[in-house]
Amino acid sequence: MCVSLSLSHSLTHSHTLSLSLSLCTVGDVLVVPRGWRRFIGFQISSTLLLSRDFSPQIFSFKPKQKMPGECSSSVLLIWILIGVNVLEVSGSQPGIPLSVVKLWASAFGGEIKSISAKYSGSQLLQKKYKEFEKSVKVEEIDGVKLVKNLAVKMEEVFRKKAEATRRLVEAAEEAHHEHEENPDLQYEYYNAVLINEVDEVGNNVELGGEFLLEPNDHFNNLSVNLSLSVVQVPTNMYNKDPDIVNGVYWSEALNKVFVDNFERDPTLIWQYFGSAKGFFRQYPGVKWHPDEHGVIGFDCRNRKWYIQAATSPKDVVILVDVSGSMKGLRLTIARQTVSSILDTLGDDDFFNIIAYNQEIHYVEPCLNGTLVRADRTNKDHFREHLDKLFAKGIGLLGDALAEAFTILNDFNQTGHGSVCSQAIMLVTDGATEMYDDVFEKYNWPERKVLIFKYVYAVPLLQYKMCVCYISGYFSQISTLADVQENVMRYLHVMSRPKVIDHEHDTVWTEAYVDSALNDKSGPSLMTTVAMPVFSTKNETVSGILLGVVGTDIPLQELMKLIPKHMLGIHGYAFAITNNGYILTHPDLRPLYQEGQKRRKPNYSSVDLSEVEWEDKDDILRNAMVNRRTGAFSMEVKKTVDRGRRVLKMHNDYYYTDIKGTPFSVGVALSRGHGKYFFRGNVSVEAGLRDLEQPDVALADEWTYCNTEEQHEHRHLTQIQAIKLFMTGKRPHLKCDRELIQEVLFDAVVTAPLEAYWTGLALNKSENSDKGVEITFLGTRTGLSRTNLFVPADQLSNQDFLTAEDKEGVFNADHFPLWYKRAAEQVPGTFVYSIPFSTALENKSVVLASTAIQLLDDRKSPIVAAVGIQMKLEFFQRKFWTACRQCTALDGKCSISCDNEDINCYLIDNNGFILVTEEQSQTGLFFGEVEGAVMNKLLQMGSFKRSQIQYNMSPRVHCMHTINLSSKACCHAFSYLMFMKTSASLFLLEFNLYSWWNVDLSVKAQRPRGKTMMVPCDTVYPAFVSERTIKETTGNIDCDGCIRSFVIQQIPSSNLFMVVVDNKCDCSSAPPVTMDPIEIMYILSRGNTDSLKCDRLKFQKDRKKPESCHPFHPEENAMECGSATRLSSGLTAALLPLIAATISR
Repeated sequence: MCVSLSLSHSLTHSHTLSLSLSLCTVGDVLVVPRGWRRFIGFQISSTLLLSRDFSPQIFSFKPKQKMPGECSSSVLLIWILIGVNVLEVSGSQPGIPLSVVKLWASAFGGEIKSISAKYSGSQLLQKKYKEFEKSVKVEEIDGVKLVKNLAVKMEEVFRKKAEATRRLVEAAEEAHHEHEENPDLQYEYYNAVLINEVDEVGNNVELGGEFLLEPNDHFNNLSVNLSLSVVQVPTNMYNKDPDIVNGVYWSEALNKVFVDNFERDPTLIWQYFGSAKGFFRQYPGVKWHPDEHGVIGFDCRNRKWYIQAATSPKDVVILVDVSGSMKGLRLTIARQTVSSILDTLGDDDFFNIIAYNQEIHYVEPCLNGTLVRADRTNKDHFREHLDKLFAKGIGLLGDALAEAFTILNDFNQTGHGSVCSQAIMLVTDGATEMYDDVFEKYNWPERKVLIFKYVYAVPLLQYKMCVCYISGYFSQISTLADVQENVMRYLHVMSRPKVIDHEHDTVWTEAYVDSALNDKSGPSLMTTVAMPVFSTKNETVSGILLGVVGTDIPLQELMKLIPKHMLGIHGYAFAITNNGYILTHPDLRPLYQEGQKRRKPNYSSVDLSEVEWEDKDDILRNAMVNRRTGAFSMEVKKTVDRGRRVLKMHNDYYYTDIKGTPFSVGVALSRGHGKYFFRGNVSVEAGLRDLEQPDVALADEWTYCNTEEQHEHRHLTQIQAIKLFMTGKRPHLKCDRELIQEVLFDAVVTAPLEAYWTGLALNKSENSDKGVEITFLGTRTGLSRTNLFVPADQLSNQDFLTAEDKEGVFNADHFPLWYKRAAEQVPGTFVYSIPFSTALENKSVVLASTAIQLLDDRKSPIVAAVGIQMKLEFFQRKFWTACRQCTALDGKCSISCDNEDINCYLIDNNGFILVTEEQSQTGLFFGEVEGAVMNKLLQMGSFKRSQIQYNMSPRVHCMHTINLSSKACCHAFSYLMFMKTSASLFLLEFNLYSWWNVDLSVKAQRPRGKTMMVPCDTVYPAFVSERTIKETTGNIDCDGCIRSFVIQQIPSSNLFMVVVDNKCDCSSAPPVTMDPIEIMYILSRGNTDSLKCDRLKFQKDRKKPESCHPFHPEENAMECGSATRLSSGLTAALLPLIAATISR
């Protein structure tokens, strides 16, 4: 009996069951057509017993019990319908034979591996290391010991810088003590702006003079004077003001100490003294240049290092009068005053802003009754709300004061704030009452909360007496030009307890960019160590702050201390501040984009949790913030190759504190080969001989010998220093003997490759088409060798292996990208890629590299990596040649990549296209070109998507258009009218060039519709192939048309050949892209506000500064105002009278 069966059933858009066959029964035998035996018989009826014979095309079955013949066919049909598993259509279509694609992949893989292995010399290098296998010693790295040793080295660097700063403090205080103030003093000094300036007739201008400047490589070839300092005076201050001239005169004594410090420690860079009078003395001397408006906006007293050193951490409530009398210019000045106050607050301070008239209005309503940390994000948030203030009604200050005192008291009790100084800042044009009841209830008799009043009206004496009576400070502000100078005065009041205690607390800043020292390697990150300078004269008991001294520490100097060879290929070191902000970390990127000068606004306050984001519970961060010593482990995803690729690994973290600083340091070691190190040994003579070969280079940013500490060693290269040290000619050089011994070992082992490569280059029959351009190797010790097969000027990518190619060379914080990726491949295989840094610039090359493993187990360290750079055209030609092969005896291939019905691609394990018929698609992500196929590969598991999410991270920014009111534009215009004043100039970042470049867009007064980068919640997708899947076939339903494809791995590589049937139009399928996606929360207005509020209120753990000087009982409260000069005696005499009068 024979039955014809056709069955087609659509299950999903990608799963279809199709059956079409004729079945015949001959007795008890079921005859099955060729090709169907693997689909039938997986499931059978309970009444049937199926036995399979895989050789013939026949399946036989026997009933368990006798069945009528006429029922056999019906049972058979039922069995077919219910017994066949629902199968996804798989297997190659007749148009794309899997065997042919496999042949192409095998042919190309064999050819390209042969080329890569031959020209790189990988097998020779593997053999040479194997020869030493029995003599080397493999050790597991002790992470705790490693991080403790690193912390000790960093502590020594910081200690030396702090000692230099302390010597400046002692010299400054002594010089001031010996100086007698002279209001008529005339003194010519070197003004930083006027030096080397001449008038119309060629004479030196006053305060200028001839000032020798010479380029210095230690300062990135900036022209400096190493013998003298210069003095900078803000534009809004008079160069010859008696206070400034006297201060400049006695501070000349610092020149000698500046020079002496630099001779003692040649690694020092900028040293300086910031005077409380406003001038800034800087060493070495350098010329300053005003901006196009002739403005030098820098005021040292606005810098974080100055404020931190001068005052203690503080909790501040700002009260802003918004009664009807504050309309117009007064409210504009009030906004600017508040903004100026905010900029004097740092990350150790906490604040809130309350506007008051007859009612109390929190500027940020959700922060009712609490304080928030004064980080940049929170301060910018409040500035945006300042524009919402408007004046009306009457001002009732009593309730506002009571609210402010209550907040300060309650928040102090929680222990979350500064737990140190407290202050109320009052911005008003009235309030002459004493409010005895409020102060008696909340602030007397201790008067621990200081009151600062900024007013815009008269009578001045009455205002001043009110503030003196309540232990505070009074300042009159009449115009925008008065704002900055008057706001700054409160710092000197709050510094009194520290001055009286005579505590020279050492403070350290977070990381910041010094644009003056930028070089080709990128922005120069710094931290500053600073100390206050006090008057030691027998003056009033209130004490006098003379200023702050400081010196900068390039974080690159800390990076040089990191034993990179001990951290492994993926390991790294990092450090954070007491607030959890990154001091140094490989993922700290201060610029929006490499090569641009525009800095991210929050780059200096990137929290560790933003880069070690897998630590969801902040276990690592909090342990380091609290200065513990310990270890932590977690699985991580690390992006490489400009964020386009992701490496998954398991990291072990080790951490400890750096004594004498608020910093903690940690190291991360990746498990597997990253936890092991081996020690080899060769003779010094042999090692030095091979190290000095012309093809050898050492990592520029690794420290084999410290040539910076002594001036006579600065001219030495690392190889020269190693030779002098190892031969005993310079025994006092500070060198890492252990690292040097391993470098010498690597030099000896890799030396044979130089002769091997030279032989290939001299053989004219080899590489005749010059497809291979460069061969290179790198070792775990930062040693590299290169050989050119073509002249340097003929290289397709001349940036490769140069300082321009940051990811392609050994740096202080990472191994080369080609080394890293090779280490994650199966030993003996090559990883191929088109460098992203060159693909968009039409430098058409392909890199191939492979790792050299010492032992054959997973505990073996990766000792080296070798590779080649070849022309893309050469690489692609090899691919197309391989794709023309077929098994047909007559030479007529059933399929070819030349056919219009077939698209052929070569992609890597992250989905990037290396070869395609459309040259414009080279380097693109495969999902952007073949979205339907990529989606199918993701569904089938051939590729996996990884997502990295950054939540409101300062390192991730999105373009947003900020729409502000027209009132803000008016305020911006008002600001421009006073732009040559000191108002808002504190917004500048601390560096030479931006010292005098004023950002005219005040944060609270941005123009309407300004497009700007802001932190945002963002998901970054990345893709990686599944290693266990070597080949896959599939079908895609494109609007009823079935499109087939085959993907086949290229042997011994990270590549895949993808052959796609082009008969169907799948253009309607959406592309799969790698574009970052901003997470847009679909919430109601209330929920959105709640989310923002929760973020504002949320505070991560922080370690409070150890030093605190909140108040001192001996402070002289009579020195409490700046608008009029009253003697202490007169003030004391008038105070009872004024108090009695006002209280009536």
